[in-house]
Parts: sequence; structure tokens; C-alpha cells
Amino acid sequence: MTPPPHSPATPSTAKDDAAARERVALGWLHTAHFLTSAPQLEHLPTLELPEIAFVGRSNAGKSTAINTLTQQTRLAFASKTPGRTQHINLFGVGKQKIDDAVLADLPGYGYAAVPREAKLRWQRVMGNYLMTRPSLRGVVLMCDPRHGMTELDEILLDVIRPRVEQGLKFLVLLTKADKLTRSEGAKALSITRLQAGGGEVKLFSALKRQGVGEAAELLWRWVHPQEDGAAQGEPAAAP
Repeated sequence: MTPPPHSPATPSTAKDDAAARERVALGWLHTAHFLTSAPQLEHLPTLELPEIAFVGRSNAGKSTAINTLTQQTRLAFASKTPGRTQHINLFGVGKQKIDDAVLADLPGYGYAAVPREAKLRWQRVMGNYLMTRPSLRGVVLMCDPRHGMTELDEILLDVIRPRVEQGLKFLVLLTKADKLTRSEGAKALSITRLQAGGGEVKLFSALKRQGVGEAAELLWRWVHPQEDGAAQGEPAAAP
């Protein structure tokens, strides 16, 4: 029997729908703008908007990932001395100049040249932020798949696990995926999914733009669960 010419959920329409949602999400992220910077947790403003935190070891490509997702060149500042940027930076996101979410760029951790005292201080600050920040909606962990998840990454997962079990969203971006072969990428995904304990895992390459649209669409859904699927066909907003 020949199927009707306009049968629903054909591969082409599903692909078009996914592309439309990604365009909406990328247009939304492109509106990101600097709000404030804080050296300590108590200096952060109390915000009612859902917050998405970006975390990861120094040199894992965190700043590059943020700049790629927001399609901006210097929104997140990559220090020439890894591990020296020790502030929490907040960026507002929202169309028509009305913010509906906040991106939080947390300092990179684990860089060997940083004094031990500074490392311990920032471990406490980040731990307190991840455990107690009321507006935190999701966490994006950047990981270089060539090195895998480190002990510090595992500690971070342990810190947020109770909140993940309570509904906190969690994503691992395997950055610099362009440096992997197809089989290496598949292996890295498989291993990291086992380690992530319920979080989502995606290959990501700023250079090849691999996984950029998928990651953007996921962050959009974290903040706009009530609009999931309703954004199809909506044009991306201009900056």
C-alpha cells in the first residue's frame, strides 16, 4: 500500500524541524551580554532568572565553547595564563532585550601553576555555588575527550549529583572533537555516558561547529520547557 503523500514525521520534516529549533536556540544565545563579575559567591546578585553554569578544567575549551554557542568572539575571556581568571562572570540572555536566563562562566580548575591556596579557595567557592545557588537550572561541563574525565571532574559530579537527582539539568560537552577519529569519538561518548550518571553527553567542536546547534537547542529547552516544540519555524532574532 502506498503511503499518503503528506504522511507525518517523515525524515525530511523531522530534520527540518530540528534545524528550525536549532536556529531559534542559536538566535537566543546570540543575545548574550555581560551582566556582572564577582570574585566571591556572596558578591553575586540574587537573580530570579534560571541560570546555566559552564564549568571545566583549564584548557578544556570552556571559553571557546561559550563564545561559539553565543556566536561572539570575546564574550567569555580566555586568559593567556590558564587558571588565572578567578571570577564568576554572569551573562544575560533574552530576545527583545528582555533577559529570560543567565549564563554563568565559572573559573577553570586544575591548572598546575595556580598556587594551592588559590585552588582550595576556588574549590570551596565553586562547590558552594553549585550546591546552594537557588537559581541554578543546569550545568555544562567541558571535557577534553583525549584526556577523559579527571579526578577533579569526578569530584564536581559528586558535588552536583544530589541536585541532579532533584531535577538539575546536566550536560557534558566533549570539546575539541575534531581531533578525534570517528571511532575515537564513539568510544569517548560511550565511556563518558557511563561516567556522567544521568547527564547528557555530546561531541563538540568549535572549529568544525560539530554539536553546536544540538547543544544550543538543549540549553534552550532547559530554560523554556513549556515551549518545547513550539519554536519550530520561528525565525532567529537579530542581535
